[in-house]
Amino acid sequence: MKLTASDIISAINGLPTNRAYHYINPRTRGVVHVIRVDQREGPIIIKRYNPESGGSLQEAEAESISRQMIWRYANAFVPGQPINIDRVMGGSYNTRSVLETLLAYTPQFYVCNPGRIENIAERSVIKHGHKHLAWFPNEPHELGVIVTKDVDVVISEIPGTDVIYDSVSFPVEMAQQGLDIDIARRHAQMQIALIQIGLHLQFRTWIAQNDHGIIYQGKRLGQVEGVIARLGDEQLLSSHQDAVRAALLIDCIWFKNGRLMPAVIEVEHSTGVTSGLTRMKGFKDAFPPFPTRYVVVAADEDRGKVVQEANREQFKELQTRFFPYSAVEELYGLCQRRKLRGVTEEFLDSFMEPVVQSAVARV
Repeated sequence: MKLTASDIISAINGLPTNRAYHYINPRTRGVVHVIRVDQREGPIIIKRYNPESGGSLQEAEAESISRQMIWRYANAFVPGQPINIDRVMGGSYNTRSVLETLLAYTPQFYVCNPGRIENIAERSVIKHGHKHLAWFPNEPHELGVIVTKDVDVVISEIPGTDVIYDSVSFPVEMAQQGLDIDIARRHAQMQIALIQIGLHLQFRTWIAQNDHGIIYQGKRLGQVEGVIARLGDEQLLSSHQDAVRAALLIDCIWFKNGRLMPAVIEVEHSTGVTSGLTRMKGFKDAFPPFPTRYVVVAADEDRGKVVQEANREQFKELQTRFFPYSAVEELYGLCQRRKLRGVTEEFLDSFMEPVVQSAVARV
């Protein structure tokens, strides 16, 4: 089961708005009121104040819990596993304790204190753990109360594992096309992550023809190791020139051993999802039936848009999969830290979510 920002929004929207909510930690003074919930994917508007210091709801300033923060928290949850919001947020977002508190009042979330493994010299000691929240979707408790649950787990806290991108720049001819550089850079970073993932999984990668000029590590992207220079030379497509023409502007295609095509991928950062789905559909129509994955890579908060567009009648046959940025970077980070060996294509499926309603039930 996957928790989404919409699930969190729905849960908090179910809380009564005519009451004050005390923080999970009783030492934290003050109360929280839910003022308004944007039922799409946020934000959540709240007020917080300390009545013991003379604060009041009327005088408190309205604050926002952003959709980015909500998605970041949602992505961390796996059923039954304790999550520490401070580690998830890296200490950022000054309303993180508010989001954690409000969620604890909803039926599927429990407060827990798992043990913490502390490594001292050559000894491992289990210490009393910090406050965590855990998601138990099949064990709801009463709405509007905080419930503490005993969990028989201990946590070994490893250091944060940031994903590192080398610098990306754009040649003059691309910059003159009026690109939004920040958007173009993020799009290119996703393509670079896909190239590097492909290298670790022993794939050759096609990158959209108009992106070959992007500069990465001092080279044009079309000259980077693992990138296919000419799509027409790829053995699998060499006899299908209509398919080659249809594929030239697709953001990423993975090939393996001259015989396999693990995935056809469109990265949607600012443009509508429809354009990418249309390109993949055009390629599918021009190529004889062949097993592959048709994948949309997009920001986590764009999941709803991907689901909606992928389920339009003209795109259903693609059986589209959603590969959120967080999952791309999780896999890319794993590739950066470990030299993966013996991994099958099916390994990819654990990072991608099928989103076509006829193929899977909506989560």
